[in-house]
Amino acid sequence: MRLTRTGKIRVLHVSTAHQPQDPRVVFKQCQTLSDQYEVFCAIPRADPVIAPTIHFIRLPYFRRVIWRALITCPYVLLRGLLLRPAIVHVYVPEFIPFAFLLRLSGVVVIYEVQENLFKKMHLKQVNRGFLLERAFQTFDSMARRYCYLIFTEHGYLDTYTGLTKPYVVIYNYPLLSLIEPFRQPYQPDPVNPTFFYIGWISFERAFDTLIDGFAGLKQRYPNFVAHFFGRRTFNNTALNRLHAFDSIRSNVHFHGYTDQRQAFPYAAHATAGLALLKPVGDYPDSYTTKLFEYMALGIPVITSDFPLYQDVVERHQCGFCLSPYDSAQLASVMTFLIEHPEEARQMGERGRAAVETEYNWSSEAKKLVKFYSLILEGK
Repeated sequence: MRLTRTGKIRVLHVSTAHQPQDPRVVFKQCQTLSDQYEVFCAIPRADPVIAPTIHFIRLPYFRRVIWRALITCPYVLLRGLLLRPAIVHVYVPEFIPFAFLLRLSGVVVIYEVQENLFKKMHLKQVNRGFLLERAFQTFDSMARRYCYLIFTEHGYLDTYTGLTKPYVVIYNYPLLSLIEPFRQPYQPDPVNPTFFYIGWISFERAFDTLIDGFAGLKQRYPNFVAHFFGRRTFNNTALNRLHAFDSIRSNVHFHGYTDQRQAFPYAAHATAGLALLKPVGDYPDSYTTKLFEYMALGIPVITSDFPLYQDVVERHQCGFCLSPYDSAQLASVMTFLIEHPEEARQMGERGRAAVETEYNWSSEAKKLVKFYSLILEGK
């Protein structure tokens, strides 16, 4: 076991695709491990200021996976050979063959599966095609045989069977210390009812239904506001094809990808948080992280009627589950929350209580630390 001058075991986390402020990679996992390990994190456009306890390796960002594999991954490999970590924690499949070269020097490799690409590849706008799919299948097969695996959802275990090494499911529950500074008493704006959305913005995530629902809401509340934080997967041409969008264009604000710490203040006077997804890919089997983030912020949630989501929202009575295709029901639910602020406040409080007791990062952090200890004991 190689110890550094600080007496800690060195570990390296690698992503060629995540944002430098990614909550799970940086603020949850790397910071959790930094108490016990010397943590290096190779990530695009890294900003050391955001997490001083982590040693960042700044990577270039390429949207296309081919450039990541040809340029970024070899660079990380060289840095890894110099660092000689005990564990390399990989978040992207294109780095798996490079991680195996590190494995030849005695490094243990963890591969974290954050999305089920076997169910989701056909939804990708870029980084798809026959050759890339075959490469992914090959790398993924290597990981199943030789890597320790972390899954962010238990539903992925329906696809990932016959694993040869120990694995663990670590949910992407909220880090309350990150969200707490932005939680305010529930005070929705009665003049300009506000709705909050954070995450990828796509038609698979029911953006078209949201627009139609907003158009229905505007007939009664013409001054409503909707804040969207996240990257759009469609261009303005596709946006303008939505017939209802023109009528609500002035009500909808796109902020682009934004650090959560800059986005969450916009939820302070929100009536509800939106988390509708259509039943495509792995969505029905996977929690959407924003569901729990809205609950942690103390605002009601409006989400899809998947059984997985209903078990959370309806059991804790913290919002509404509805069809991601039913814009009329969406408009009705938004109207109800606007007109019944006391009931909406109670929903938000119940959601917050559920996160405090059940759906928070504290329990997942313990699983992560225990998994690392299990791996190192088995070396």
